[in-house]
Amino acid sequence: MKTPFLILVILSTLSCAMTAADPLIEKADSLEQKGQFKEAAALLTNAVHNNGADSATRKQLEFELDRLDRIKKDFPLSHDDLFKELKKSIKGLTEKEFETWVAEERFDSREIDGKRWFMVSSVSNLFFRYPELNPRRSPVKDTAPIDKASWETVVAIKKAALEQHTPYVLPKRLRVEMTVTAKPNAAPDGETIHAWIPIPRRYPFQTDFQLISSSTPIKEMADENSPIRSAYLEQKARKDKSTEFRLDYEYTIDGVYFDVKPEKVRPSDPNDAVLKPFLGEAPHIVFTPEIRELSEKIAGDETNPAVKAKRFFDWIADDIKYSYAIEYSTIRNISDYCRTKGYGDCGQEALLFMTLCRLNGVPARWQTGWNLLPGGKSIHDWCEIYLEPYGWMPVDPYKGIFAMRYATSLTPEQRREVRDFYFGGLDYYRMAANSDHNQQLHPPKDSMRSDDVDFQRGELEWDHHNIYFDQYSWDLSWKEIKKPEQLQ
Repeated sequence: MKTPFLILVILSTLSCAMTAADPLIEKADSLEQKGQFKEAAALLTNAVHNNGADSATRKQLEFELDRLDRIKKDFPLSHDDLFKELKKSIKGLTEKEFETWVAEERFDSREIDGKRWFMVSSVSNLFFRYPELNPRRSPVKDTAPIDKASWETVVAIKKAALEQHTPYVLPKRLRVEMTVTAKPNAAPDGETIHAWIPIPRRYPFQTDFQLISSSTPIKEMADENSPIRSAYLEQKARKDKSTEFRLDYEYTIDGVYFDVKPEKVRPSDPNDAVLKPFLGEAPHIVFTPEIRELSEKIAGDETNPAVKAKRFFDWIADDIKYSYAIEYSTIRNISDYCRTKGYGDCGQEALLFMTLCRLNGVPARWQTGWNLLPGGKSIHDWCEIYLEPYGWMPVDPYKGIFAMRYATSLTPEQRREVRDFYFGGLDYYRMAANSDHNQQLHPPKDSMRSDDVDFQRGELEWDHHNIYFDQYSWDLSWKEIKKPEQLQ
C-alpha cells in the first residue's frame, strides 16, 4: 500500500491537476446541466484518453465521467414507470392527478439526452414532502411504535443524566455483525477484491471495541481515533459467485444528554488549534451570500453561541422536509443543495446546520455511522458542536425534523421534548464510525470512492477499479448482550 509521504505527493499533484482541468470540467458540467449527457461524456472521454494528460488530471476526469453514470443510476424511472409505481402506493390516483403533480414538480427529475427521468425514491419522497397524502398510502405505514420508542428513549436518557449529573448514561453492550457482499462478477475471476468496512471509533460515549471474528483476516485496522474508522480486508473473486466480507464485533454505547444552560456558554477561541479546522469552510461547507443571508434571517442580532445554534436547529426542524437523497458524490455543494431545495436527507440537513454554525463561530463537525433504533435501523448522519464550557456535544438535525413533522402519534409536548433532546443529546442506538467528512480511508483506495463524503456502507475495489454501490449490498444486524445494570 502507499506510504504516507507518497499520499501527500499524490494529493498535492491532484490539487494542481484539478485546477488545470477546471475549464474542461466546467464545460462538461454545463452540458450536463442542460441534459446533454452524451456530449458531456464524449468530451470527458476524449480528455481521459489524451496522452498529454498527467495521471492526477486523468483521475479527476475519470471521476467526472463516472459521475455522469452515477446521476443516471439515481434517475432510472420513466414517466410511465413512475405512474405505475405510484398507482401501487396511492389509493385512487388518477392520471390527471399524476400529471398535475408532475407539472407542479413534486418529483426530483432530470432531463437526460432528450428524455425526462425521475429519481429512484420518488414514491417515498412524495409522502415525506406531502404528508397529507398519508391517509391514501397503501399499504398504511404505522409509525406509532417508532414514535413511542423514540420518546421513551429520550425521556429515560435525560432523566438518568440529570439524576447522575453526567452526560453519559445507561450504557449498553452491543454485538454487531456487518456484511458487505460483492455481486457475482463484480470483479473478474481470480482478482483480489479490497474491502473497507466501517467500525466504531472511540468517543466518550462509545468505547471498548472488541473484534470477535472476520470472514478473512483483517489486513489493517484504522486507529481508534481515526476520523473515518475502517477494517481493511481482501478476498479473491470467484466466477459467478458473490464475495462476502463479514465482521463480528462488540462495543459499549452510552446515551448522551448535555443540559446546556445558555447563560453559562462562552464564545470559542477562533485561534484554538484544535477547534480551528471546524470553524472554517470545507467541502460542502461554503459561506455563500445566500447562506449568510439565511444566517442573518434566523439568528438576527443574537450573540450567544448556544442560542444561535439552537435557532439554526429549530429552523431546520420547522422549515426543512426530509427526503431520500441522490448520491452525495454527484452533488457539488451539499449544504447549499439542501438550502435551495428545502429538503434533504439526514446528512444534507447536518451539513446545512454545520455550515450555519461555523459561519457564526460555533465549531461543528460530522458524526456518522448507523442508527440502530429497533424498527428504524438505517445508515445515518448527524453532527457535533463545541460549546464552551461543555465541550463537544451531539446534535442530530434530522431528529428535530422527525419529531416536529413526522412523529404524528406523539402529543405536541412529547414532540418538542424529542426535538429539544437532540440538541445536545444522543440515543444509545448508534454506531459512530466517523468524526469528519470527506476524509481518506486507511489504507487509501487506489480507485475513486463510491461515496467521497461519508462512510457507512463500506467501500470496494479491485486492481484500481472502483466497485460502485449497484454492484454490492450491505447489511448490519445487532443485539444487546449486556444491559445498563450489568455494565455499572
